[in-house]
Amino acid sequence: METMGFCHGLNVLIRRIARPRSVRCYSTTADRVAELESEGAYAVMAAASKVEQETGKKVARLEIGQPTFPTPQHIVQAGVRAIESGQTKYSSPSGVQSLKEAVAEHTTKTRGIKTLPEEVVIGPGAKPGLFLTTLALVNAGDEVMYPDPGFPTYKAMTLTAGAIPVPVPLTRDGRTFEMATFEKLISPKTKLVVLNSPGNPTGGVMPQNDLERIAELAKEYDFWVITDEIYSRLLYDIPCAPSIYSIPGMKERTILVDGFSKTYCMTGWRLGWAVMPQQLTNKVELLLTHSVGCTATFTQGAGVAALTGPEDDLLEMIEDYRSRRELVVQGLNSIPGVTCPVPAGAFYAFFDVSSFGLTSREISRKLLREGLVAVLPGTDFGANGEGFLRLSYASPRDQIEQGLERILSTLKTL
Repeated sequence: METMGFCHGLNVLIRRIARPRSVRCYSTTADRVAELESEGAYAVMAAASKVEQETGKKVARLEIGQPTFPTPQHIVQAGVRAIESGQTKYSSPSGVQSLKEAVAEHTTKTRGIKTLPEEVVIGPGAKPGLFLTTLALVNAGDEVMYPDPGFPTYKAMTLTAGAIPVPVPLTRDGRTFEMATFEKLISPKTKLVVLNSPGNPTGGVMPQNDLERIAELAKEYDFWVITDEIYSRLLYDIPCAPSIYSIPGMKERTILVDGFSKTYCMTGWRLGWAVMPQQLTNKVELLLTHSVGCTATFTQGAGVAALTGPEDDLLEMIEDYRSRRELVVQGLNSIPGVTCPVPAGAFYAFFDVSSFGLTSREISRKLLREGLVAVLPGTDFGANGEGFLRLSYASPRDQIEQGLERILSTLKTL
C-alpha cells in the first residue's frame, strides 16, 4: 500500500511537471507607462554634458528653464530659521495653514477673486497640482485638450490617467490656441482643458477674448479647466496676464496651478500650489497622502516669506530678463532664415528654423555637436513644434551671447 501510494504521488508530480503551462513574464511594465517619455530638456542636458566630456570644450547651455539667479536671501533665511526651530516634522498633506493663508491672500490680490485657504493645496513643486488633479478628475476614455507645442507633462498626465490626449495647435506666434481648431476638437468626451499662459515653450500670453470664449465653452460642454500659471509674474509688456480663474463663473470649474520655482528662483526647493473648489481639495489631498505624504515643512516656511516679503529681487530679475529677451530676439532675427516672435512672458524664445530644410531635431543636434550650443527641438513639446527651436534666456548673459554667435555660424553652413 505504501508503494502504491508513493507511485501514485510520483505519477501526479510527473504529470504536473509535464503539463504545458502558459508562460508569464513578470518583467513587463504597465500599459499606463508604456508611452511616457522624459522631458526633452533632461535628455539634451545629458547630451550636452557628454559633448563637453568628449571634446573638452564648454557648451553654451541654453536648454534648461532654470533661473541662474540665487534664491533671495530673505527666503533662504526663512528656510534656515524654520529648520533651526525644528520645523522638520510631517505637515498636513495639503500644506501648513500659514502658507495656505498666504497663497489664498496672494491669489485674491493677483487674480481679483476671493480665495480661501480651504481652497488651496500645497505640493512639492507645481507638478502635483497638474498631475494629481488630473488623476482626481479624469476617467479612462475621457478626452483632455492641451496646447501643442506645450509642456510635456500635460500629455504624460493624460496618458497616466488613461485618458485620450487631444493636442491643440497654437497660433504661429505662440500666443494662443488656433481657436477655430479648438472649437472643432471639443466633443462630448471632453473632460478637461489645460491652459498655460504665459506659456512654455513660446512665452506667449493668451488674450482675454480667447479666455472668455473658452469659459463660455466650458460652461456649455461642462468641462474642467486647469490653468498652469507658473510664469504668471514673469511679464515684460503688460502688468499682469489675464487668467480664466478671474472670469465670473469659472472659479467653480477651474484649477489654478502656480509655484515658487520660476518667480522666486526656488527650483530645487520643490514647492508649489494649486487652487481649486473645496470639494476637489479633499480628493487631491488623498492622492498627496498616498503618493508623497506631505511637502517639507521648512520649505513651506520659506514659501510664506516669498509671498509676504519684499519683491525688490523679483523686479530686478524681471528687468534683467527683459534685457536678455531683447538681446535674444534681435540676435535671432538678424540670422538669415530665422524668425523669432517677441515673447510676452516666461524666459523662452521659440524661433522658426523651418527654412533650413531639416527637422528641428536634426538642427538641434547639429547645433550641439558642431556649434557647441544646446537648445531644444520644438518637437520635444509636441508634433506642432516641428520647424522650431526653444532657447532659454534664463541662462547667464555671457552664455546667451556666445550661444547666439554659435547659432549664427552653424546655421550659415546649412
